[in-house]
Amino acid sequence: MEKTTSNNTFKNVDVDMSNLLKLPESGGSSYYSGEVEKTELIKWAPSFSSGIKKVDDQHKELINLINDMFNHSSGDQKKEREYFTSIVHQLIEYVKLHFQTEEKLMLATNFPDYKEHKTEHDSFTLHVISVVKNYTGNNRLTLLDITKFLKDWVLSHVAISDQKYFVYFRKIAVRGADGKLKITRESVANMRK
Repeated sequence: MEKTTSNNTFKNVDVDMSNLLKLPESGGSSYYSGEVEKTELIKWAPSFSSGIKKVDDQHKELINLINDMFNHSSGDQKKEREYFTSIVHQLIEYVKLHFQTEEKLMLATNFPDYKEHKTEHDSFTLHVISVVKNYTGNNRLTLLDITKFLKDWVLSHVAISDQKYFVYFRKIAVRGADGKLKITRESVANMRK
């Protein structure tokens, strides 16, 4: 098992790269209810791909959650609030898990823009908390407003900010004997030279 130690903000953090790239089993959101197909507000595109299965699967699940929220935007405030109450904690926890995954990978590989990227994550998290408070506090936000905000942020973040570390990871990756790209301690060290 390949391990690497970050010498950035967190000293002596051992990261097992093979475990970081495995996605835990989870039931994904479905866009089908019986025979009725639901609408996709966001459709996964190959241009969103990081090349890291775990990150890509997490991005897809975030898209699934946003699409599910979109499909529950009915204009019926009572139904929307019941749905939002049931999904909000799942959404927040999943976003936190995803940010932790990205940040661990960045630290483990000495990604040079880690602090800037983490600041974006922290800012988004604080903004989501504010949006949730506004929504639950009976302000004029609708579920559709929240869904559109999440869609815009996720798409811009993946398309712009995440692309920086996607490119960095591809630069430091080496092709293993099995033909797959891997990030090793040596490839990270070579990047620093």
